[in-house]
Order: sequence, then structure tokens, then C-alpha cells
Amino acid sequence: MGAVLTAGELRKGAKLEIDGEPYLIVDFEFSKPGKGQALYRCRLRNMITGVQFDRTYRSGDKFTAADLEEQEMQYLYNDGDKYHFMNTSNYEQIEMTPEQVGDAIHFLTENLNVNVLLFQNRPIGLSLPNFVELHIAKSDPGIKGDTASGATKPATLETGYIIQVPLFVEEGEMVRIDTRSGQYVERVK
Repeated sequence: MGAVLTAGELRKGAKLEIDGEPYLIVDFEFSKPGKGQALYRCRLRNMITGVQFDRTYRSGDKFTAADLEEQEMQYLYNDGDKYHFMNTSNYEQIEMTPEQVGDAIHFLTENLNVNVLLFQNRPIGLSLPNFVELHIAKSDPGIKGDTASGATKPATLETGYIIQVPLFVEEGEMVRIDTRSGQYVERVK
């Protein structure tokens, strides 16, 4: 059971358990009318379904902090409809759906270590390292003389994700990608 929070302790980014499900406060506004109790307007997002809604609370309301745990796991493989991960400390395996994995699908390669977010020992999401190194699987050659403008070209990564890279980057090279923005950072030698 998570810790008990009062309405005065609510902040943007806080994680609450409401009706047995974890919610993230994505927006928060405090107001104190002339008379009466303070009001806390929150935009909540269900961390499992992604549904968002607004709710207003009064200063006396109490909440349970969501019982979330992060575990380091290694990505193993995708069998078509499930993604398989192994706990690096006890070697137990878990499965996640594409919805649970989210945009991280574009950067997952076998044996990549990720942090899996668990709610009541059920996986609900994952976070990648800030940077990953991937091979360029397909890229057209750059056009000579077009380098002064800082031009880019599309390149397909080994995962199938398409990014923009500088013209000098060639097929088969390894590049570093920022997983937060999905953009090219540099060539890896």
C-alpha cells in the first residue's frame, strides 16, 4: 500500500492510485477563492489506458500514492504480438503488449537494458536509456555539393524507424539516437 498524501502535497508529476489504478498528474493548478477551502485542479492521466480527465479536489481530501516500482530488464525478442523482457537480477521473464511498450518500439534491439515500470507487479510501461546506438539499414547516397546548407536525408534504422541524418552518413554505419526526441545525435566509430 502506498503512502497517504493530502491535497496540499499534490504536484505535477505525482502518481496517485484511484479506484485501484495508477494515475499521473500531468497538469496542476492551485486556487484559493476569497471564502472557503482551497481548490486543487488536476489533469490526470491513467498510466495503463492513457485516458486523461480533469478533477478538482478540496484541501481536506486524501489520496494514496501509487505503488510503482522500476526494475531493470533486458529486451529479449518480439514474437509478433508480444515483447519479451527478462529481469536481470532473477532471470524471470515478462511479456508486454505494443501498447505498453509505446514509442520505445522504434529503438528496441535485442539485449538492450531498459527500466520496466511495474504497478502491483504488472508491467505498465518502460523507459529507455537516453541514447541508443543503431545501424543504418537503408539510406540513399547524398548529393554532392549540397553540404553547405546542412541538408539531411531520410535513413531507415535496423528497427525500421525512419530518421533524418546528415548527407555524409552512409548505409551500414552505426549512429547514436536520442530516444527522448527520436533524432540523430552523431556517428559512432
